[in-house]
Amino acid sequence: MSSRHSRRSFIRMMGAAGWAGLIPAPLAFARGPSEQKLMVVVLRGALDGLGAVIPYRESRLYDLRRKLVPPKPGEKGGALPLGSEGFALHPALGGMHASWREGQLAILHAASSPYRERSHFDGQDVLESGGVEVLASRDGWLNRALQHTDGIEAAAVAGALPLLLRGDAHAVTWAPSILPEPDDDTLGRLMHMYEDDEPLHAALQDAQALDRAAGGIEGDARGVARGRSYEPLMQAGANLVASGAAGVVVLSLGGWDTHRNQGAQGGALAARLGQLDRGLAAVRETLGDMWSRTAVLVVTEFGRTVRVNGSLGTDHGTGGAALLVGGAVKGGRILGDWPGLAPSALFENRDLYPANDLRGLFKGVLRDHLGVSRGDLDRYVFPGSKAVAPLSGLV
Repeated sequence: MSSRHSRRSFIRMMGAAGWAGLIPAPLAFARGPSEQKLMVVVLRGALDGLGAVIPYRESRLYDLRRKLVPPKPGEKGGALPLGSEGFALHPALGGMHASWREGQLAILHAASSPYRERSHFDGQDVLESGGVEVLASRDGWLNRALQHTDGIEAAAVAGALPLLLRGDAHAVTWAPSILPEPDDDTLGRLMHMYEDDEPLHAALQDAQALDRAAGGIEGDARGVARGRSYEPLMQAGANLVASGAAGVVVLSLGGWDTHRNQGAQGGALAARLGQLDRGLAAVRETLGDMWSRTAVLVVTEFGRTVRVNGSLGTDHGTGGAALLVGGAVKGGRILGDWPGLAPSALFENRDLYPANDLRGLFKGVLRDHLGVSRGDLDRYVFPGSKAVAPLSGLV
């Protein structure tokens, strides 16, 4: 990678860590990486599950949201069929459709956390804490799970550590800088100034090491930060895994709040899905042989309304869709129960019914992929969730 990214990392860490108590624990690159790798991609803003994974054999779908439904499979520009169960992927998800055909994609539809309101902030809090109500915990379920593994390193590609990774297990963050590039003279002066400050010097070295592991982000960093491209961020996350810097990586991708002009074949949703698809392809390419030991969870805080709104979009809903993709995944399956779209089946007469608990998906991945015991999952990782069984046979 180019030296300018290391310099940016140095300056960023100076600002973030510069004064006492905020210096992160040193990166532990020397630890043996876990054989199994996990990436969690949080789609912030609420992915429209019915737009991404389309139940095209539901006749009411076309009455409820005709202007948001792409053509059926087999028609020009049509949705991409998923076996014989009556579901299809949005046509922008060609790469994920290939993963389905390879048996590397599983889908949990009509899924939700225990949250039943429609606030982004509160929904994301419950999704990431693993609790049953808002502000139930100050740490995240993934961090708690890592405390019951053999020292797996974790990192987030984000400006700040997301709740999902907060807690006692060690985790770090990496994000592209949009600051002006420091010149060599400035960098040299700063290095000299802090060469005798052992904790800060170590933290700065670790920041540079993490930046090198991420591989940097070329191009318009401001555009990346504003959601115009997911691929560089996702590739950076994959670089952290491929380099051995982290066995678990969390990414946050914004821009999924499609209240207006959501579109069918084109529009806001198609653009975001295409970005996600290209990002996942970049992850697979970057990981190479390591892909066979990788699972990628793609989740969101809740779904969207079944009916189209007056702005040709959808509003905040309840049941949504979660995706599990990767070389380690036993896919080619639609998981869980499907409630349908009959009037009596809708949640509060507006949303896809949340028939499946996301915690069952999370538990299945954590148990069978990372080796966290069922007892620890029930008691510590997702407190009070004994009644929620892990989904089996996911990896």
